[in-house]
Formats: sequence, C-alpha cells, structure tokens
Amino acid sequence: MSPELAALSALALVHFATIFVAQRFLTRDIGRDGNAGTRENLDDRLSPVSLRLRRATANFTENVGPFIIAVLVVVLAGKTSTLTAVLAWAYVAARVLYVPAYALAWVPWRSVIWFAGFVATLALLVLGLI
Repeated sequence: MSPELAALSALALVHFATIFVAQRFLTRDIGRDGNAGTRENLDDRLSPVSLRLRRATANFTENVGPFIIAVLVVVLAGKTSTLTAVLAWAYVAARVLYVPAYALAWVPWRSVIWFAGFVATLALLVLGLI
C-alpha cells in the first residue's frame, strides 16, 4: 500500500474517532435517551464544547472529499513520491490537530491548522495533475 493510501486509511480512523468523541460529549449533555432521539433543537441544551465538536465533525465531512480525490489522482496517475507521501500525512496530522483546536477554541490556530491541511490537499492535487 502506498503511503498516500495509508494516510487515507488513517484519516478514516481519525474521522471515526472524531465522531465518537463528539457523540460522547453529546451524550454527556443530553443523556442516552436524548441521543437516541431525533436530536432536533439541541443547541440550547449543548455545552459550547459539544457544539464546537459537532461543527468540527461537520467541517471534517466537508473537507475530506477533496483530499480523497487528491490522493486518488496521485495514486492512480502513478505520481506518488516522497513529497506526496509527506503531504498526505501532513493533511492527516492537520486533521488530528484540528479537532482539539476547534473544540478548545484555539484562535487563530484552528484556522492556521485548517489552512495547512488545505495547502497539503491542493499541493497533492496539483502534483497529481502535472
């Protein structure tokens, strides 16, 4: 398996962990019965950390697609290299750091970390296309 695909696999585990942590905080705030319900109109019942974790999870979902595409382009085009491996793992590291940065409101570091992941994804895509 290429390092880029290994990074993609690791990212899936990071995503599952992000969902798990967000759900644990949600359950802490509204209980198991509330978590099993429709989860409508929760914002007034959730702690600021739970709300940020839910937004971090949504952000993850929104931003993982371009990374998946970039990795597939690099691998399928046969353009893997040490640089593309480093970029793929840099993206994974950025996402690992992004969740606590968002949950703990690390301003402006959350945005800096997001931007690092964005640059890594864009660079991977460009390297796959040239």
